[in-house]
Amino acid sequence: MEPISLDVLLASVGKEVGVSPWRVVTQRMIDQFADATDDHQFIHCDPERARLETPFGGTIAHGFLSLSLLSAMTFETMPPLENSKMGVNHGFDSLRFLAPVKTGARIRTRFVLADVKVRPSGWVQTAHDVAIEIEGSKKPALTARWLTLTLIERQPETA
Repeated sequence: MEPISLDVLLASVGKEVGVSPWRVVTQRMIDQFADATDDHQFIHCDPERARLETPFGGTIAHGFLSLSLLSAMTFETMPPLENSKMGVNHGFDSLRFLAPVKTGARIRTRFVLADVKVRPSGWVQTAHDVAIEIEGSKKPALTARWLTLTLIERQPETA
């Protein structure tokens, strides 16, 4: 993906700037996330018990697993900023988990650029309103205002 200029980024505030490809959330992903976070609640890791004892009909992804996929979906979807050296998460102004992601469901993210702040230090802060959609569901899995920081390399002044 070709990098975009800071001017293009600034002109995109208020617009939908990307929709990621669909990705399947598998039981293997859920189990690996459970192992990494030590969260083995049966609604995530025991398909038979989850089928019998929950209203979901089977296992569901951890909300934080869905949230953590934002980074991957960003790299698949959003062009980098010209002269960027690195990017980091800066947090969330809001985050709501609205619907469970059932094992085997397909999800994708919609990105709306809500705000850009260019700091004198060379950092560019972006705020994206994101919604992780579940294929076939009226409700998204989650909505959030996601803040990220990108460090851009200062360019020499030309005369």
